[in-house]
Amino acid sequence: MKTIKKIIPGFLVSLIIALCAWFIAKIPVGVVNTDGSVNSIGSYIGASVIALFIGMVINHFVGKNEILAPGLKFTAKKVLKFAIILLGSSMTISTVLKVGGISLEVMFFTLLTCFGGGYFIGRALGLDWKLSNLISAGTGICGGSAIAAIAPVIDAEDTDIAYSISATFLFDMAMIVLFPLMGKWMGLSDQVYGLWAGTAVNDTSSVVAAGYAFSETAGDFATMVKLTRTLSIIPTVIVFALISVHLKKKAAAKSGATSDSKAKISILTIFPWFILGFVALAIVNSTGIIPGNISAAAKQASKFLMVAALAAIGLNTSFKDMSRSGIRPMIHGFIISLLVVIVAVAVEYFIGFDVITEVGSNVM
Repeated sequence: MKTIKKIIPGFLVSLIIALCAWFIAKIPVGVVNTDGSVNSIGSYIGASVIALFIGMVINHFVGKNEILAPGLKFTAKKVLKFAIILLGSSMTISTVLKVGGISLEVMFFTLLTCFGGGYFIGRALGLDWKLSNLISAGTGICGGSAIAAIAPVIDAEDTDIAYSISATFLFDMAMIVLFPLMGKWMGLSDQVYGLWAGTAVNDTSSVVAAGYAFSETAGDFATMVKLTRTLSIIPTVIVFALISVHLKKKAAAKSGATSDSKAKISILTIFPWFILGFVALAIVNSTGIIPGNISAAAKQASKFLMVAALAAIGLNTSFKDMSRSGIRPMIHGFIISLLVVIVAVAVEYFIGFDVITEVGSNVM
């Protein structure tokens, strides 16, 4: 009961900011379309982005509040995952599998760019291999979650974790704003844009924000692509655990000592369990058990809770903390993020925008 009481203040503040962002997004901006309709702020900057930046501004002027802290952490982590699970009630399992399948080819090249390019960029900048690969993992897989999962198996320092999270998160903030604008400037379809955002934007929350800022279809598409991408955290952690063991043995051999250290890997710990909840609801919805009106309501609730989660993340984000990360990790993060953005859209171009749009339209 005490835990619930601690969570309530931060959760309620996140909901209030989400409501404000939701209404701000609906304010018309006076741009009239050819059909006579008037665009709203949400047509250019989604409610998730608005909520995120409201939270960051409040944090900047007010600072962190210990009373709100437990609820903000709960909302940013647990509520976001619950919202993604809830989104599964509006999908079918065939849709999830097909969208995941479309993304694999793009994912292969973006991950290759992150870890291959990241290795050489890290060396050129003189970064420790642990910090360099944490930034690459955060950029290539799923931001802070990937960093948190890989850090223990390579014995990363706390400063490495802080720097890598700041480096990836900083560019996530830029991508949230720039991606929808670039997507509309390039005239991308919802499906092409969703695949691009789902494979090139780092953290899950940022993918959600950037996806739905473009359109609802793009947001759904990007979220499903991101869930497929998140699963790559498992083989990545295993590979880095093996590398860590090898380096420890090599160091022990050089010093003449013996090393029996083994990196402990627990699939139960690193597996993103919320994905199973999403898939389970999609399977249930595929049977037709869930009525259409309930499915639609669940989707709206999911989107609103995602906005609340972004508000909580904003309230936990300090401009000052982000600026303390140092310049070299930031340069590394910038170059890798830029390369991934370019590689993702380039692979889509070679696959064919029309092909992706057609396949995606048949799926969604």
